[in-house]
Amino acid sequence: MNDSLIRPPPSCSTVANTPGPPALPAPAVTRGLARQLQSRTVRLGRRTTATRHLALLAGLATTGGCVSLTPFAEVRANLPPEHYLRVGEQLVHVEQAGSGETILLVHGFGGSTYSWRHVIPTLAGRFRVVALDLSGFGWTERPREWEPYSLDGQARLVLGVADALGIHRFHLVGHSYGGGISLWIAAHHPHRLRSLVLVDSTLPTYAAARRRSFARWRPLVTVFLRAVALRPAFVRRGLRRSVYDPAVITDDIVGEYWRRLAVEGAVDAYQGLTAPAPGPVPTVDLASISVPTLVVWGADDPLLAARHGEKAARTIPNARFVAIPQCGHLPMEERPQALLAALLPFLASTQP
Repeated sequence: MNDSLIRPPPSCSTVANTPGPPALPAPAVTRGLARQLQSRTVRLGRRTTATRHLALLAGLATTGGCVSLTPFAEVRANLPPEHYLRVGEQLVHVEQAGSGETILLVHGFGGSTYSWRHVIPTLAGRFRVVALDLSGFGWTERPREWEPYSLDGQARLVLGVADALGIHRFHLVGHSYGGGISLWIAAHHPHRLRSLVLVDSTLPTYAAARRRSFARWRPLVTVFLRAVALRPAFVRRGLRRSVYDPAVITDDIVGEYWRRLAVEGAVDAYQGLTAPAPGPVPTVDLASISVPTLVVWGADDPLLAARHGEKAARTIPNARFVAIPQCGHLPMEERPQALLAALLPFLASTQP
């Protein structure tokens, strides 16, 4: 990778001519908003997931500061052209390796193709592996409209990547947020899948409910994005709180995740990702899933307890469930060999 994608982004003043939100308030104003948000979360009494996250935002915001975003043109210029596909009007970053039946990997919220780096080489020894960066993440172009960030929009992006590569049927592996997208595809486009693997997966209903819970806070979230949520310290805290053993999350790993988040269009992306979809909350009837399914879960997942995975596996017809001991929400980071030990026999059993 080119060094320009490894160094920290330039100072705020050097990207003033790139598209983005208005300038952030001065640190004193930011601290004032933080105090209001902290007091508001205390008055709410019941500490929902959304309010806990926002309280964390408030606490970190008191330090002020600004994070610049790497221009997308710079990102694209420093990656080989073959790493990009045009899906509709959007440039999508993909990584490919191996040959044979296709496995398509869909990362979780805040992740990217980088998240799969420990499992791709082994999978590529037996399959054609395609990993993509979803809208709002990694090195993929960030649209300004909200629709590409909806559940259906992300699902269409995944299918669009497969179509652009001439892949009609494939094994689909989704982690966390990407698992919810994968479930949606399995429910609405089962003819496209050879099998489905859910890794510490959210459910579409949960994802939609989370978006709605954040709706009331969107003005404040927007203010704090560049000052807080896109700072390395916030990324480090989020990653280390997601695993069983925080020591596995090194500063180098934090830096790689952060660089793939701090890209031009990030504010538009997070506005889209937290926008409540119009109409009824999207749902998936797990009992209707008809493709062979494996559910893999970190036994010590601090974000989504393993019992949710066990329940999903009991509801999906003929699904298998594997719990990985001493593992949190990120098996591909924390226990990649154990994840592969669950994946490979299952995939072999689904081949003709």
